[in-house]
Amino acid sequence: MSTTTDRPEHPATATEDDRRALRRIQVGWYVNDWANAAFSATVLTVFLGPYLTSVAKAAADADGNVHPLGLSIRAGSYFPYTVSFSVLLSVGAMLLAGTVADRTGRHKELMGGFAYLGATATMGMFFLGGDRYLLGGALLVVANLAYAVSVALSYAYLPGLAAPDERDAVSSKGWAYGYAGGGLLLIANLALFQGHDAFGLTEGTAVRICLASAGLWWALFTVVPMLRLPSRAGVLPGRAAAEVRSEPAAGSLRELGRTLRGMRRHPLTLLYLAAFLCYNDGIQTVVSQASLYGSEELGMDQTSLVTAVLLVQVVAIGGALLLGRIAHRYGAKRTILGSLLGWVVTVALGYVMPAHQPAWFYALACMIGLVLGGSQALSRSLFSHLIPPGKEAEYFSVYKVSDRGTSWMGPLVFGLAYQVTGSYRSAIVSLLVFFVVGFAVLLKVPVRRAIEAVGNPVPERL
Repeated sequence: MSTTTDRPEHPATATEDDRRALRRIQVGWYVNDWANAAFSATVLTVFLGPYLTSVAKAAADADGNVHPLGLSIRAGSYFPYTVSFSVLLSVGAMLLAGTVADRTGRHKELMGGFAYLGATATMGMFFLGGDRYLLGGALLVVANLAYAVSVALSYAYLPGLAAPDERDAVSSKGWAYGYAGGGLLLIANLALFQGHDAFGLTEGTAVRICLASAGLWWALFTVVPMLRLPSRAGVLPGRAAAEVRSEPAAGSLRELGRTLRGMRRHPLTLLYLAAFLCYNDGIQTVVSQASLYGSEELGMDQTSLVTAVLLVQVVAIGGALLLGRIAHRYGAKRTILGSLLGWVVTVALGYVMPAHQPAWFYALACMIGLVLGGSQALSRSLFSHLIPPGKEAEYFSVYKVSDRGTSWMGPLVFGLAYQVTGSYRSAIVSLLVFFVVGFAVLLKVPVRRAIEAVGNPVPERL
Protein backbone atom coordinates (compact mmCIF):
# COMPACT_ATOMS: atom_id res chain seq x y z
CA MET A 1 0.00 0.00 0.00
CA SER A 2 1.26 3.44 -0.85
CA THR A 3 1.63 5.60 2.24
CA THR A 4 2.99 8.97 3.19
CA THR A 5 3.62 8.95 6.89
CA ASP A 6 3.11 12.65 7.47
CA ARG A 7 0.98 15.23 5.78
CA PRO A 8 3.41 17.56 4.01
CA GLU A 9 3.04 20.87 5.79
CA HIS A 10 3.93 24.39 4.87
CA PRO A 11 7.40 24.68 6.42
CA ALA A 12 7.54 27.15 9.27
CA THR A 13 11.25 27.70 8.66
CA ALA A 14 11.11 27.73 4.87
CA THR A 15 13.80 29.70 3.10
CA GLU A 16 12.97 32.52 0.73
CA ASP A 17 13.85 30.20 -2.17
CA ASP A 18 11.36 27.64 -0.84
CA ARG A 19 8.63 30.26 -0.52
CA ARG A 20 9.34 31.48 -4.05
CA ALA A 21 9.21 27.90 -5.34
CA LEU A 22 5.90 27.32 -3.53
CA ARG A 23 4.35 30.43 -5.10
CA ARG A 24 5.49 29.15 -8.49
CA ILE A 25 3.73 25.82 -7.84
CA GLN A 26 0.57 27.60 -6.66
CA VAL A 27 0.41 29.68 -9.83
CA GLY A 28 0.81 26.51 -11.89
CA TRP A 29 -2.15 24.99 -10.05
CA TYR A 30 -4.26 28.14 -10.56
CA VAL A 31 -3.51 28.13 -14.28
CA ASN A 32 -4.71 24.53 -14.50
CA ASP A 33 -8.17 25.78 -13.47
CA TRP A 34 -7.82 28.64 -15.98
CA ALA A 35 -7.09 26.05 -18.69
CA ASN A 36 -9.79 23.43 -18.13
CA ALA A 37 -12.63 25.84 -17.26
CA ALA A 38 -12.84 26.68 -20.97
CA PHE A 39 -14.27 23.21 -21.62
CA SER A 40 -16.93 23.60 -18.95
CA ALA A 41 -17.99 27.13 -19.95
CA THR A 42 -17.77 27.10 -23.75
CA VAL A 43 -18.53 23.45 -24.52
CA LEU A 44 -20.81 22.06 -21.81
CA THR A 45 -22.64 25.18 -20.67
CA VAL A 46 -23.25 27.10 -23.90
CA PHE A 47 -22.52 25.61 -27.30
CA LEU A 48 -22.42 21.83 -27.51
CA GLY A 49 -25.91 20.96 -26.22
CA PRO A 50 -27.91 22.92 -28.82
CA TYR A 51 -25.48 22.16 -31.65
CA LEU A 52 -25.20 18.40 -31.06
CA THR A 53 -28.99 18.26 -30.76
CA SER A 54 -29.33 19.95 -34.16
CA VAL A 55 -26.86 17.46 -35.65
CA ALA A 56 -28.82 14.56 -34.14
CA LYS A 57 -32.08 15.97 -35.56
CA ALA A 58 -30.47 16.16 -39.00
CA ALA A 59 -29.74 12.43 -38.76
CA ALA A 60 -33.13 11.48 -37.30
CA ASP A 61 -35.65 9.27 -39.06
CA ALA A 62 -39.21 10.28 -39.95
CA ASP A 63 -40.30 9.78 -36.34
CA GLY A 64 -37.58 12.10 -35.01
CA ASN A 65 -35.47 9.26 -33.58
CA VAL A 66 -31.80 8.35 -33.88
CA HIS A 67 -30.40 4.87 -33.37
CA PRO A 68 -27.00 4.85 -31.61
CA LEU A 69 -25.80 1.29 -30.91
CA GLY A 70 -29.14 -0.03 -32.15
CA LEU A 71 -31.14 1.91 -29.57
CA SER A 72 -34.04 4.10 -30.64
CA ILE A 73 -34.09 7.46 -28.81
CA ARG A 74 -35.49 10.90 -29.54
CA ALA A 75 -32.94 13.19 -31.17
CA GLY A 76 -33.69 15.85 -28.57
CA SER A 77 -32.63 13.47 -25.79
CA TYR A 78 -29.32 12.47 -27.39
CA PHE A 79 -27.19 15.13 -25.69
CA PRO A 80 -28.38 14.60 -22.08
CA TYR A 81 -28.22 10.81 -22.50
CA THR A 82 -24.65 11.09 -23.78
CA VAL A 83 -23.66 13.33 -20.86
CA SER A 84 -25.19 10.85 -18.41
CA PHE A 85 -23.31 7.97 -20.04
CA SER A 86 -20.02 9.87 -19.84
CA VAL A 87 -20.63 10.64 -16.15
CA LEU A 88 -21.24 6.98 -15.36
CA LEU A 89 -18.00 6.00 -17.09
CA SER A 90 -16.07 8.78 -15.36
CA VAL A 91 -17.00 7.47 -11.90
CA GLY A 92 -14.93 4.31 -12.29
CA ALA A 93 -12.19 6.11 -14.21
CA MET A 94 -11.75 8.75 -11.47
CA LEU A 95 -11.56 6.18 -8.68
CA LEU A 96 -9.07 3.99 -10.54
CA ALA A 97 -6.90 6.91 -11.69
CA GLY A 98 -6.78 8.32 -8.17
CA THR A 99 -5.63 4.98 -6.78
CA VAL A 100 -2.95 4.58 -9.46
CA ALA A 101 -1.73 8.16 -8.84
CA ASP A 102 -1.37 7.66 -5.09
CA ARG A 103 0.43 4.33 -5.55
CA THR A 104 2.87 5.48 -8.23
CA GLY A 105 3.31 9.17 -7.34
CA ARG A 106 2.57 10.11 -10.97
CA HIS A 107 -0.19 12.63 -10.26
CA LYS A 108 1.06 15.23 -12.74
CA GLU A 109 1.67 12.77 -15.55
CA LEU A 110 -1.79 11.22 -15.21
CA MET A 111 -3.45 14.63 -14.84
CA GLY A 112 -1.67 15.96 -17.92
CA GLY A 113 -2.36 12.83 -19.95
CA PHE A 114 -6.10 13.03 -19.31
CA ALA A 115 -6.09 16.80 -19.87
CA TYR A 116 -4.50 16.42 -23.31
CA LEU A 117 -6.81 13.52 -24.16
CA GLY A 118 -9.79 15.74 -23.33
CA ALA A 119 -8.35 18.72 -25.18
CA THR A 120 -7.70 16.62 -28.29
CA ALA A 121 -11.26 15.25 -28.26
CA THR A 122 -12.59 18.80 -27.85
CA MET A 123 -10.54 20.09 -30.78
CA GLY A 124 -11.91 17.18 -32.79
CA MET A 125 -15.39 18.69 -32.39
CA PHE A 126 -14.45 21.02 -35.25
CA PHE A 127 -15.29 18.10 -37.54
CA LEU A 128 -18.75 17.69 -36.02
CA GLY A 129 -21.08 18.67 -38.84
CA GLY A 130 -23.83 17.40 -41.07
CA ASP A 131 -25.39 14.32 -39.49
CA ARG A 132 -22.30 13.08 -37.60
CA TYR A 133 -24.09 12.72 -34.29
CA LEU A 134 -22.25 9.49 -33.43
CA LEU A 135 -18.90 11.27 -33.79
CA GLY A 136 -20.18 14.09 -31.60
CA GLY A 137 -21.37 11.65 -28.94
CA ALA A 138 -18.07 9.76 -28.93
CA LEU A 139 -16.03 12.97 -28.64
CA LEU A 140 -18.26 14.22 -25.82
CA VAL A 141 -17.87 10.98 -23.86
CA VAL A 142 -14.07 11.03 -24.19
CA ALA A 143 -13.72 14.75 -23.44
CA ASN A 144 -16.07 14.76 -20.44
CA LEU A 145 -14.51 11.65 -18.91
CA ALA A 146 -10.99 13.03 -19.39
CA TYR A 147 -12.05 16.38 -17.91
CA ALA A 148 -13.48 14.67 -14.81
CA VAL A 149 -10.35 12.61 -14.17
CA SER A 150 -7.90 15.47 -14.74
CA VAL A 151 -9.82 17.78 -12.40
CA ALA A 152 -10.05 15.13 -9.67
CA LEU A 153 -6.28 14.61 -9.84
CA SER A 154 -5.64 18.35 -9.71
CA TYR A 155 -7.67 18.56 -6.48
CA ALA A 156 -5.20 16.16 -4.86
CA TYR A 157 -2.56 18.92 -4.92
CA LEU A 158 -4.52 21.24 -2.64
CA PRO A 159 -3.43 19.80 0.76
CA GLY A 160 0.23 20.41 -0.13
CA LEU A 161 -0.18 23.90 -1.55
CA ALA A 162 -0.71 25.82 1.67
CA ALA A 163 -0.74 25.63 5.44
CA PRO A 164 -4.13 24.62 6.91
CA ASP A 165 -5.10 28.21 7.74
CA GLU A 166 -4.24 29.40 4.20
CA ARG A 167 -5.99 26.64 2.25
CA ASP A 168 -9.38 28.35 1.90
CA ALA A 169 -7.75 31.35 0.23
CA VAL A 170 -5.71 29.18 -2.14
CA SER A 171 -8.76 27.12 -3.14
CA SER A 172 -10.85 30.26 -3.67
CA LYS A 173 -8.15 31.81 -5.81
CA GLY A 174 -8.07 28.67 -7.96
CA TRP A 175 -11.83 28.89 -8.55
CA ALA A 176 -11.45 32.58 -9.43
CA TYR A 177 -8.78 31.75 -12.01
CA GLY A 178 -11.12 29.13 -13.47
CA TYR A 179 -14.05 31.51 -13.84
CA ALA A 180 -11.77 34.19 -15.28
CA GLY A 181 -10.26 31.87 -17.89
CA GLY A 182 -13.56 30.27 -18.84
CA GLY A 183 -15.29 33.65 -18.99
CA LEU A 184 -12.58 35.29 -21.09
CA LEU A 185 -12.69 32.63 -23.80
CA LEU A 186 -16.49 32.58 -23.66
CA ILE A 187 -16.63 36.34 -24.34
CA ALA A 188 -14.38 35.90 -27.39
CA ASN A 189 -16.45 32.96 -28.64
CA LEU A 190 -19.74 34.77 -28.18
CA ALA A 191 -18.36 37.71 -30.18
CA LEU A 192 -17.38 35.31 -32.97
CA PHE A 193 -20.74 33.55 -32.87
CA GLN A 194 -22.86 36.71 -32.91
CA GLY A 195 -20.73 38.31 -35.65
CA HIS A 196 -20.22 35.22 -37.78
CA ASP A 197 -21.70 36.93 -40.86
CA ALA A 198 -19.11 39.68 -40.65
CA PHE A 199 -16.37 37.02 -40.63
CA GLY A 200 -17.90 35.25 -43.63
CA LEU A 201 -18.81 32.19 -41.57
CA THR A 202 -21.98 30.18 -41.33
CA GLU A 203 -23.53 29.80 -37.90
CA GLY A 204 -22.57 26.10 -37.80
CA THR A 205 -18.96 26.80 -38.72
CA ALA A 206 -18.76 29.50 -36.05
CA VAL A 207 -20.01 27.03 -33.42
CA ARG A 208 -17.48 24.41 -34.49
CA ILE A 209 -14.66 26.96 -34.23
CA CYS A 210 -15.87 27.92 -30.75
CA LEU A 211 -15.90 24.27 -29.66
CA ALA A 212 -12.43 23.60 -31.04
CA SER A 213 -11.04 26.79 -29.48
CA ALA A 214 -11.89 25.45 -26.02
CA GLY A 215 -9.75 22.38 -26.70
CA LEU A 216 -6.89 24.51 -28.02
CA TRP A 217 -7.11 26.84 -24.99
CA TRP A 218 -7.13 23.83 -22.65
CA ALA A 219 -4.08 22.28 -24.34
CA LEU A 220 -2.01 25.49 -24.50
CA PHE A 221 -2.47 26.59 -20.90
CA THR A 222 -2.01 23.05 -19.51
CA VAL A 223 1.66 23.51 -20.42
CA VAL A 224 2.03 25.82 -17.38
CA PRO A 225 0.96 23.31 -14.67
CA MET A 226 2.93 20.59 -16.42
CA LEU A 227 6.06 22.72 -16.07
CA ARG A 228 5.42 23.95 -12.54
CA LEU A 229 3.70 21.21 -10.55
CA PRO A 230 5.71 18.42 -8.91
CA SER A 231 5.11 14.90 -10.14
CA ARG A 232 3.57 13.78 -6.83
CA ALA A 233 0.85 15.79 -5.15
CA GLY A 234 1.83 16.95 -1.68
CA VAL A 235 5.60 17.30 -2.20
CA LEU A 236 6.56 20.81 -1.13
CA PRO A 237 9.73 22.75 -1.87
CA GLY A 238 12.37 21.89 0.71
CA ARG A 239 10.99 18.37 1.28
CA ALA A 240 13.11 15.62 -0.16
CA ALA A 241 11.41 13.53 -2.80
CA ALA A 242 13.03 10.45 -1.25
CA GLU A 243 10.68 10.80 1.72
CA VAL A 244 7.80 9.71 -0.50
CA ARG A 245 7.57 6.12 -1.72
CA SER A 246 6.16 5.15 -5.08
CA GLU A 247 4.81 1.71 -5.83
CA PRO A 248 3.88 -0.09 -9.04
CA ALA A 249 0.41 0.46 -10.45
CA ALA A 250 -0.25 -3.29 -10.42
CA GLY A 251 -2.78 -4.16 -7.76
CA SER A 252 -4.47 -0.77 -7.93
CA LEU A 253 -7.92 -2.37 -8.14
CA ARG A 254 -7.27 -4.23 -4.88
CA GLU A 255 -5.96 -1.00 -3.34
CA LEU A 256 -9.09 0.82 -4.52
CA GLY A 257 -11.25 -1.77 -2.80
CA ARG A 258 -9.25 -1.34 0.41
CA THR A 259 -9.61 2.44 0.18
CA LEU A 260 -13.39 2.29 -0.19
CA ARG A 261 -13.65 -0.16 2.70
CA GLY A 262 -11.21 1.92 4.74
CA MET A 263 -13.37 5.02 4.40
CA ARG A 264 -15.77 3.43 6.86
CA ARG A 265 -13.12 4.04 9.53
CA HIS A 266 -13.69 7.78 9.01
CA PRO A 267 -17.46 8.20 9.46
CA LEU A 268 -17.19 11.96 10.02
CA THR A 269 -15.51 12.38 6.63
CA LEU A 270 -18.36 10.37 5.12
CA LEU A 271 -20.91 12.55 6.93
CA TYR A 272 -19.34 15.64 5.37
CA LEU A 273 -19.44 13.94 1.94
CA ALA A 274 -23.15 13.23 2.46
CA ALA A 275 -23.80 16.90 3.21
CA PHE A 276 -21.79 17.99 0.18
CA LEU A 277 -23.53 15.43 -2.04
CA CYS A 278 -26.89 16.88 -1.07
CA TYR A 279 -26.36 20.62 -1.32
CA ASN A 280 -24.01 20.40 -4.30
CA ASP A 281 -26.67 18.46 -6.20
CA GLY A 282 -28.94 21.44 -5.65
CA ILE A 283 -26.22 23.80 -6.85
CA GLN A 284 -25.51 21.81 -10.01
CA THR A 285 -29.23 21.56 -10.83
CA VAL A 286 -29.83 25.29 -10.43
CA VAL A 287 -26.88 26.03 -12.72
CA SER A 288 -27.84 23.45 -15.35
CA GLN A 289 -31.56 24.30 -15.38
CA ALA A 290 -31.31 28.09 -15.10
CA SER A 291 -31.33 28.58 -18.88
CA LEU A 292 -34.34 26.30 -19.27
CA TYR A 293 -36.16 28.15 -16.49
CA GLY A 294 -35.26 31.49 -18.02
CA SER A 295 -36.42 30.61 -21.53
CA GLU A 296 -39.54 28.56 -20.75
CA GLU A 297 -40.90 30.24 -17.62
CA LEU A 298 -39.48 33.77 -17.72
CA GLY A 299 -39.57 34.28 -21.50
CA MET A 300 -35.91 35.26 -21.90
CA ASP A 301 -34.48 35.33 -25.43
CA GLN A 302 -31.12 33.81 -26.43
CA THR A 303 -29.23 37.08 -26.00
CA SER A 304 -30.53 37.51 -22.46
CA LEU A 305 -29.61 33.93 -21.59
CA VAL A 306 -26.07 34.34 -22.95
CA THR A 307 -25.64 37.61 -21.07
CA ALA A 308 -26.77 35.90 -17.88
CA VAL A 309 -24.21 33.10 -18.34
CA LEU A 310 -21.45 35.70 -18.71
CA LEU A 311 -22.64 37.54 -15.61
CA VAL A 312 -22.45 34.31 -13.61
CA GLN A 313 -18.86 33.75 -14.81
CA VAL A 314 -17.73 37.29 -14.00
CA VAL A 315 -19.46 37.68 -10.64
CA ALA A 316 -18.31 34.21 -9.55
CA ILE A 317 -14.70 35.46 -9.66
CA GLY A 318 -15.41 38.11 -7.05
CA GLY A 319 -17.72 35.75 -5.14
CA ALA A 320 -15.01 33.11 -4.77
CA LEU A 321 -12.46 35.67 -3.54
CA LEU A 322 -14.96 37.40 -1.23
CA LEU A 323 -16.12 34.20 0.46
CA GLY A 324 -12.49 33.14 0.78
CA ARG A 325 -11.77 36.31 2.78
CA ILE A 326 -14.89 35.80 4.89
CA ALA A 327 -13.77 32.23 5.62
CA HIS A 328 -10.38 33.52 6.76
CA ARG A 329 -12.18 35.50 9.44
CA TYR A 330 -15.10 33.27 10.37
CA GLY A 331 -14.03 29.80 9.22
CA ALA A 332 -14.91 27.69 6.18
CA LYS A 333 -17.78 25.75 7.73
CA ARG A 334 -19.65 28.88 8.88
CA THR A 335 -19.07 30.54 5.52
CA ILE A 336 -20.38 27.52 3.60
CA LEU A 337 -23.46 27.44 5.83
CA GLY A 338 -23.97 31.14 5.12
CA SER A 339 -23.62 30.52 1.38
CA LEU A 340 -26.29 27.81 1.58
CA LEU A 341 -28.65 30.36 3.13
CA GLY A 342 -27.76 32.57 0.16
CA TRP A 343 -28.75 29.75 -2.20
CA VAL A 344 -32.11 29.40 -0.41
CA VAL A 345 -32.78 33.13 -0.88
CA THR A 346 -31.69 32.92 -4.54
CA VAL A 347 -34.01 30.01 -5.34
CA ALA A 348 -36.90 31.67 -3.50
CA LEU A 349 -36.41 34.90 -5.45
CA GLY A 350 -36.26 32.91 -8.68
CA TYR A 351 -39.64 31.43 -7.81
CA VAL A 352 -41.36 34.82 -7.47
CA MET A 353 -39.44 36.57 -10.29
CA PRO A 354 -41.64 38.26 -12.92
CA ALA A 355 -41.50 37.03 -16.51
CA HIS A 356 -40.18 39.07 -19.46
CA GLN A 357 -38.01 41.25 -17.20
CA PRO A 358 -34.35 40.74 -18.24
CA ALA A 359 -33.06 43.08 -15.53
CA TRP A 360 -34.50 40.84 -12.82
CA PHE A 361 -33.03 37.76 -14.54
CA TYR A 362 -29.61 39.43 -14.64
CA ALA A 363 -29.92 40.18 -10.93
CA LEU A 364 -30.65 36.50 -10.31
CA ALA A 365 -27.56 35.55 -12.36
CA CYS A 366 -25.45 37.88 -10.21
CA MET A 367 -26.77 36.28 -7.03
CA ILE A 368 -25.95 32.81 -8.40
CA GLY A 369 -22.44 33.92 -9.30
CA LEU A 370 -21.90 35.48 -5.88
CA VAL A 371 -22.53 32.25 -3.96
CA LEU A 372 -21.50 29.74 -6.65
CA GLY A 373 -17.72 30.08 -6.70
CA GLY A 374 -17.29 30.55 -2.95
CA SER A 375 -19.48 27.65 -1.84
CA GLN A 376 -17.68 25.22 -4.15
CA ALA A 377 -14.16 26.52 -3.44
CA LEU A 378 -14.61 26.38 0.34
CA SER A 379 -16.24 22.95 0.17
CA ARG A 380 -13.13 21.72 -1.65
CA SER A 381 -10.69 23.25 0.83
CA LEU A 382 -12.64 22.04 3.87
CA PHE A 383 -12.68 18.48 2.52
CA SER A 384 -8.91 18.63 2.01
CA HIS A 385 -8.54 18.71 5.82
CA LEU A 386 -10.59 15.52 6.20
CA ILE A 387 -8.37 13.24 4.06
CA PRO A 388 -5.93 10.75 5.64
CA PRO A 389 -2.33 11.54 4.62
CA GLY A 390 -1.21 9.84 1.42
CA LYS A 391 -4.76 9.30 0.11
CA GLU A 392 -5.35 12.68 -1.54
CA ALA A 393 -6.06 11.55 -5.11
CA GLU A 394 -8.22 8.61 -4.03
CA TYR A 395 -10.37 10.64 -1.64
CA PHE A 396 -10.73 13.56 -4.04
CA SER A 397 -11.81 11.09 -6.70
CA VAL A 398 -14.62 10.01 -4.37
CA TYR A 399 -15.36 13.71 -3.76
CA LYS A 400 -15.65 14.34 -7.50
CA VAL A 401 -17.95 11.33 -7.77
CA SER A 402 -20.19 13.12 -5.28
CA ASP A 403 -19.91 16.16 -7.51
CA ARG A 404 -20.57 14.50 -10.87
CA GLY A 405 -21.69 10.91 -10.39
CA THR A 406 -24.75 11.65 -8.26
CA SER A 407 -25.97 14.81 -9.96
CA TRP A 408 -28.99 12.96 -11.29
CA MET A 409 -31.03 13.53 -8.12
CA GLY A 410 -31.66 17.25 -8.58
CA PRO A 411 -32.66 17.03 -12.25
CA LEU A 412 -34.94 14.08 -11.38
CA VAL A 413 -36.74 16.08 -8.68
CA PHE A 414 -36.90 19.11 -11.00
CA GLY A 415 -38.37 17.00 -13.82
CA LEU A 416 -40.88 15.20 -11.60
CA ALA A 417 -42.08 18.48 -10.08
CA TYR A 418 -42.68 19.90 -13.56
CA GLN A 419 -44.41 16.70 -14.70
CA VAL A 420 -46.81 16.75 -11.73
CA THR A 421 -47.54 20.50 -11.67
CA GLY A 422 -46.85 21.65 -15.22
CA SER A 423 -45.02 24.66 -13.77
CA TYR A 424 -41.31 25.39 -13.88
CA ARG A 425 -41.80 27.65 -10.88
CA SER A 426 -42.87 24.65 -8.81
CA ALA A 427 -39.91 22.74 -10.25
CA ILE A 428 -37.36 25.38 -9.26
CA VAL A 429 -38.71 25.80 -5.73
CA SER A 430 -38.60 22.01 -5.23
CA LEU A 431 -34.81 22.29 -5.19
CA LEU A 432 -34.92 24.04 -1.82
CA VAL A 433 -34.99 20.61 -0.17
CA PHE A 434 -31.38 19.95 -1.26
CA PHE A 435 -30.08 23.13 0.37
CA VAL A 436 -32.12 22.68 3.54
CA VAL A 437 -31.10 19.04 4.05
CA GLY A 438 -27.48 19.76 3.11
CA PHE A 439 -27.40 22.65 5.59
CA ALA A 440 -28.82 20.45 8.36
CA VAL A 441 -26.34 17.62 7.75
CA LEU A 442 -23.33 19.95 7.48
CA LEU A 443 -24.39 21.66 10.71
CA LYS A 444 -24.01 18.31 12.48
CA VAL A 445 -20.48 17.62 11.22
CA PRO A 446 -17.96 18.19 14.07
CA VAL A 447 -15.25 19.44 11.74
CA ARG A 448 -12.51 19.79 14.37
CA ARG A 449 -13.03 16.22 15.56
CA ALA A 450 -13.19 14.98 11.96
CA ILE A 451 -9.82 16.59 11.15
CA GLU A 452 -8.22 15.17 14.28
CA ALA A 453 -9.62 11.73 13.49
CA VAL A 454 -7.62 11.50 10.23
CA GLY A 455 -4.45 12.84 11.88
CA ASN A 456 -4.23 16.28 10.28
CA PRO A 457 -3.33 19.63 11.90
CA VAL A 458 -6.42 21.66 12.79
CA PRO A 459 -6.72 25.18 11.33
CA GLU A 460 -7.18 28.05 13.74
CA ARG A 461 -10.58 28.90 12.26
CA LEU A 462 -13.16 26.37 11.14
